[in-house]
Amino acid sequence: MLKGKTALVTGSTSGIGLGIAKALAEQGASIVLNGFGDVDGPKAQIASHGVPVSYHGADMSKPGEIADMMAFAASQFGRVDILVNNAGIQHVARIENFAVERWDAIIAINLCSAFHTTRLALPAMQAAGWGRIINVASVHGLVASAEKSAYVTAKHGLVGLTKVTALENASSGITCNAICPGWVLTPLVQKQVDAKAAALGISNAEATKLLLGEKEPSLQFTTPEELGALAVFFCSAAGNNVRGVAWNMDGGWAAQ
Repeated sequence: MLKGKTALVTGSTSGIGLGIAKALAEQGASIVLNGFGDVDGPKAQIASHGVPVSYHGADMSKPGEIADMMAFAASQFGRVDILVNNAGIQHVARIENFAVERWDAIIAINLCSAFHTTRLALPAMQAAGWGRIINVASVHGLVASAEKSAYVTAKHGLVGLTKVTALENASSGITCNAICPGWVLTPLVQKQVDAKAAALGISNAEATKLLLGEKEPSLQFTTPEELGALAVFFCSAAGNNVRGVAWNMDGGWAAQ
């Protein structure tokens, strides 16, 4: 379905971003990965789908490096047809104790980076008459939790940016939508489950229920594969008139 298209996915060397990149690669899209940590493993996983794959290690808190990454993607594949803004970090503390540098970093990476990639991707999409911008927000783009002031602020802002981008391009072939997951089973979250089980001397299943029980009525994780499937839908013909939505995959979290 996406053969001949290029997708750039930020924060895609693991977790949600890698899941979305793999789903787009399965549909034939060329992939530009971005992120820290292991690079060779994710590149091999993408290449196994028979598509071209490249990587740029831009620090998403730095506009200059983001500009370099966007220029790199264009030089490799012509233009970015599908932009997935997924990069993000987290820090938990009460507002009065929240470290200023952590606030600045979260806003820069979780929100400002999406503005910079979007502004740089749009001209080529507009010239081509087609584009897909997918912002990975969070259920925290719709509701709040205590001690997550910077994250909630950034994700609410990302939902707002999604709506404005969609409206400004509403009569074009460019759509912009946000995905708002609740708890997602990534390696990092699995470590939290394992640690809780060990600390309390309970089973992994019981620890999972404890972690999910307060917020997520379904008592089940969303998976990166499910989020990837939603991203593919946004890129499909069926998603042509889905514009400016904040689509939550949260097991009923925001419905309460």
